[in-house]
Amino acid sequence: MRTSKVLFLSVFLMGAAASAAFAQAQAPDTTDRTQPQAGNSASASVTTVNQAIDRMIAREHDEIAAMRRYNPIVETYIQDMKPDPAMGAIPVRDHYFLGQADLSKGIVDRSMLNRRKGKLDQFNPISHLSGFFTSSYVPEGFLEMIYVDPNGFDRQHYQIDFVRREFLGEVRCVVFDLTPLPKSGKGRFKGRVWAEDQNYTIVRFNGVYTPVAGINGFNLHFDSWRLNVQPGLWLPSDIFSQESDLKDFMGSRVRFKAQTRLWGYDLKNVGHEQEFSEMTIESASAIQDKSIAELKDRSPVEAEREWQHSAEVNVLDRLQRIGLLAPPGEVDKVLETVINNIEVTNNLDIQPEIRCRVLLTGTLESFSIGHTIVLSRGLLDVLPDEASLATMLAQELATIMVTRPETDQWGFNDMTNVTTVDALSHFTFKYTHGDIDLANKKAVELLKNSPYKDKLQTAGLFLKQLDSQQKALPALINSRLGNRIVFGSELQTSAPELKQDKIDQIAALPIGARVKIDPWSDQVELLKSKPVALTSAREKMPFEVTPFMPFLTRYQRPGSQVIADRAKADLAKRQGQAQPSQDQQQQAPQPQQ
Repeated sequence: MRTSKVLFLSVFLMGAAASAAFAQAQAPDTTDRTQPQAGNSASASVTTVNQAIDRMIAREHDEIAAMRRYNPIVETYIQDMKPDPAMGAIPVRDHYFLGQADLSKGIVDRSMLNRRKGKLDQFNPISHLSGFFTSSYVPEGFLEMIYVDPNGFDRQHYQIDFVRREFLGEVRCVVFDLTPLPKSGKGRFKGRVWAEDQNYTIVRFNGVYTPVAGINGFNLHFDSWRLNVQPGLWLPSDIFSQESDLKDFMGSRVRFKAQTRLWGYDLKNVGHEQEFSEMTIESASAIQDKSIAELKDRSPVEAEREWQHSAEVNVLDRLQRIGLLAPPGEVDKVLETVINNIEVTNNLDIQPEIRCRVLLTGTLESFSIGHTIVLSRGLLDVLPDEASLATMLAQELATIMVTRPETDQWGFNDMTNVTTVDALSHFTFKYTHGDIDLANKKAVELLKNSPYKDKLQTAGLFLKQLDSQQKALPALINSRLGNRIVFGSELQTSAPELKQDKIDQIAALPIGARVKIDPWSDQVELLKSKPVALTSAREKMPFEVTPFMPFLTRYQRPGSQVIADRAKADLAKRQGQAQPSQDQQQQAPQPQQ
């Protein structure tokens, strides 16, 4: 799981809210605990560790009830690792799971990959296959990591010890260690939890379910994070899991790293209610122009283009509604700027204009639908620079120019009316080998006339790195909806030799290096992290799984802005992270005034 990036940006001034919060605490509680709760709480009335623990336990039960109302998309990507004398550890095999959770029924992961899954008594992430001394990853076991303990999180099952105060991003938290009590049963969580200090909602937990090894398989260490997606509502978003030296039944070592991501919590509202509320009616005189007259009688070519555009819109709208495509946003504009650079320097005027969108899955793939280019989040994550991005976009731009992908069937609206679970088996945007070869040649021609013509060596290095790891990482590199990254040898031959031990040669980035997802709205953003100077080649980690490090913030309504006092935040950080004495452990952490 993730270690937190501790940046201290704000301090919460609680004086004015204390009396109102206390009054609220005295009033009868008629709140529906399955609904998102408001951000203001009776935190000021918490004066002891025991009160803080009771509040945290109650809030966790509320959170579990709230989670039952959602059916997020769940993606788990796993890399089996092996020791390497030069690189420390390298991936040698990978596994990929994509499904839609049905949390109302417990831990249910409905696969989108058409893989048959066996029923197990317990959802250990690694289960032993009956009759064989082999192991298999179970996606439900990774989904279970969204809960601390869904059935027994209370004082009767756990010893709970206060550790300290700590900031996770700009959210100040109280930290507790959890230890299952003797004879408390199996499946109990052992580790550490972080609860934000307003409502005492658990926002991060790091540890393992006990026992680690059992008759059905293994429990794994994990680090689970929740984000504040709505007022008072924190939902699971990112889980990192890792084992470096776990022994199986045969004495072999289990070494792996895994990322689990959840998004698509608000899919039921993707129907653009805001767009409807903003709709305006034009006056009759406003539409009387010559363009309307020209549209009355369309030529066959114009009719065909309109049909193709309707098909394009149908597919994009459906992919967005089922949670596979990010809504239009700032990342699209970045991609379209690169496309514009290529078009301008090649004297192209393609109509309708080329648009770009982001596929939310982590596999490395791209495709085009009509005049819309789609690149996956996973592909954007690992591209090392703008020239490499331009190479991927040029491939799809060339495909639009020299081929005619079949989209006619998507013009019928019923053909795109599919569920999230059925989408990957229903849609396909793969090209033939002949079309790919044609597009490759045209793409190289476009790139040689582009502003990126002198920077294509990095794109060639990326392709070399991709080729070198295709056998080890087929689940990542093989596409699901579109096309795997295939390019001609010309770019690779012009690139320098791939040297894994050379620190300043970055051929590909680790997974998660570029893009972050809002799990509620499905919006994507580019990370604003600065380049980090590497100290060894082991830190290059091309295409590798790494821990999550989110910067936690409290929910702000769109358009609102909180101005943080950095000096006070730093002071609160220094005071809050001091190791508690025995006297301090008897008092619950209080906000600094």
